[in-house]
Amino acid sequence: MEHVPALDEDLKKTLGPATAKVLAEQLGLHTALDLLHHYPRRYAERGELTPLAELADQLDEHVTVVAQVADARVLTFNGGRGKRLEVTITDGSGRLQLVFFGAGVHKPHKDLLPGTRAMFAGKVGMFNRKLQLSHPAYEPLGADASDRDAATAFASQLIPIYPACAKLESWKITKCVDAVLPGVQEAVDPLPPALREGRGLVPLTEALLKIHRPATKADIEDARQRLKWDEAFVLQVALARRRHADSQLPAVPRRPAPGGLLDSFDATLPFTLTDGQRNVSKEIFDDLATSHPMHRLLQGEVGSGKTMVALRAMLAVVDSGGQAAMLAPTEVLAQQHHRSITEMMGELAEGGLLGGSELGTKVVLLTGSMGVPARRQALLDLVTGEAGLVIGTHALIEDKVRFHDLGLVVVDEQHRFGVEQRDALRSKGKQPPHLLVMTATPIPRTVAMTVFGDLETSVLDQLPAGRSPIATHVVPAKDKPHFLTRAWERVREEVGNGHQAYVVCPRIGDGEDEPKKKKAAEEEDGKRPPLAVLEIAEQLARGPLAGLRVEVLHGRMDPADKDDVMRRFAAGEVQVLVATTVIEVGVNVPNSTVMVIMDADRFGVSQLHQLRGRVGRGSAPGLCLLVSEMHEASPARARLAAVAATLDGFELSRIDLEQRREGDVLGQAQSGVRSSLRMLAVIEDEEVIAQAREEATRVVGADPELEHLPGLRTALDALLDTERERYLEKG
Repeated sequence: MEHVPALDEDLKKTLGPATAKVLAEQLGLHTALDLLHHYPRRYAERGELTPLAELADQLDEHVTVVAQVADARVLTFNGGRGKRLEVTITDGSGRLQLVFFGAGVHKPHKDLLPGTRAMFAGKVGMFNRKLQLSHPAYEPLGADASDRDAATAFASQLIPIYPACAKLESWKITKCVDAVLPGVQEAVDPLPPALREGRGLVPLTEALLKIHRPATKADIEDARQRLKWDEAFVLQVALARRRHADSQLPAVPRRPAPGGLLDSFDATLPFTLTDGQRNVSKEIFDDLATSHPMHRLLQGEVGSGKTMVALRAMLAVVDSGGQAAMLAPTEVLAQQHHRSITEMMGELAEGGLLGGSELGTKVVLLTGSMGVPARRQALLDLVTGEAGLVIGTHALIEDKVRFHDLGLVVVDEQHRFGVEQRDALRSKGKQPPHLLVMTATPIPRTVAMTVFGDLETSVLDQLPAGRSPIATHVVPAKDKPHFLTRAWERVREEVGNGHQAYVVCPRIGDGEDEPKKKKAAEEEDGKRPPLAVLEIAEQLARGPLAGLRVEVLHGRMDPADKDDVMRRFAAGEVQVLVATTVIEVGVNVPNSTVMVIMDADRFGVSQLHQLRGRVGRGSAPGLCLLVSEMHEASPARARLAAVAATLDGFELSRIDLEQRREGDVLGQAQSGVRSSLRMLAVIEDEEVIAQAREEATRVVGADPELEHLPGLRTALDALLDTERERYLEKG
């Protein structure tokens, strides 16, 4: 009897070591099951004209095209010693040149006669300003009697085109899949039968057969719908189990004392809270009053007043006798939060000090670069309970740090922290503390459900009164250099009116941040390296901004120097700050009204939106200028135009997600683990994700250990091994 590969069997046994090695190294596929979940990216039809016209967008990518040979000719060079075969193929939408060199010209010259239809696969290159495939692999789709058998497989069905690599073309992957397909009957179905039937989904075995070997387009649709449900449901079950486990933990209810610290703070506020801030605060206070730990994500537009909401929650906890810790991703941000919180609290931040309020508490800062005496004092204040509030970086997570009674952990800019770091800080409480996670990068609802699915979500989308509008314009530096000249004039005008400016560059320029290989590759491509803070600051101080007080800020400066520059900028002593993205979050200088972002095309959409939020924070309108040398028709310029067209961060986050690979958004970049989403598109499949979340919550509520659903438990272990589950929330 023929060997049917087991789905967890190493591919070496089925396909041989050489092919298995390529699949593992290039595509991350190790078992038969991995290969069955490597789905075709599209399907070619016999006679379908695959658009060669679209290859211009796929430079340097491996592609597969179906086309017909228009002509083929052998050319000689080096005095007749060298041979080159040039084949032109066409599909009705465009033409493409194939080239073969040396001894490799004979076989294709014999095979690829004019009129031959074939599939061609290779890497799209450019030579003499023309697109070409060099030494492509090819598979003729013959039509005469002798070729008919070979072509039947292609002719009678849709041809799956797999995500491929240089060493393994799509049709070779097809043959690999054929070798493991008989084992598909062993696939364990993770969906509870009632759910599958209720949703009208095909069984898993049928879905896998239809996705790889569809007879019709309806087969593909059936399979996709089913496989999307698997991914969404298994992911949501993992998150629902985490929510369920968290909800079983005990926590100390934290209610603010009437007439206590929170009431005193509210009484000193020089402004009224927005409706949004009040509503979100109520959700948070309700959670804090329960005997289970709060797990809440607070997301808000840049400048919507999240810090104020978080501070009021922290004060409520101090009021009830506990302590609150805020974890910030960078020292600059931790120092900024510490400064702004102590300023907002005034004498209430001087608990135990002469002249401090008797209702007050101590607010301490804890960062890795603090001197030993200051650090020792901060640690002492935490362990005795003298300090009600602590703001710090990763230094807060260290073993040495002990709290008297940690009641609330606030994590700022969640995307910079993994769930392990969150848990490490939470473990500092005698009982699990409440958790509030903040992000200023607006997240589409489905991503929030997928990436932060273990958290309840609150949204702040209303800007406080007195916030000014920000005008954003693209400055095409190459096409219209006079626009850049005008940009520097605008900076001088703003400074002349008593305001301040930021200039942001993608690189520091101190020699340490430019890998030699990358630099050489960029120079070879004719690209210049990204603009650098140190170089631009010098050019501006000597040229268009001569006479203004220009300073630099970047992540490799000494912490004391960084703090000094930020202090002087906040005080208005520095007029122009040339910085890297260290100013991206949390930096609040209401007097800065203009920002110039150099090489803006090198930043992501959400990052540009974040950066822009640093201006227009006072009563004067903000101006953000996106400088780029990219061509007007390029995708990069389209991205910049989108940022210039709207101030709606949620809209921009959708655009960002559509343009980036979803794996990055779902934490693949940080985890180094392949994203478990192969079929599900987070933006398009909003409905599936929302329904899967409901079903998962119901299933886990009824059977938290999944004892009656062994198939689901197996799928959960396979898709979300411990490591992958840990990384789920890293967005």
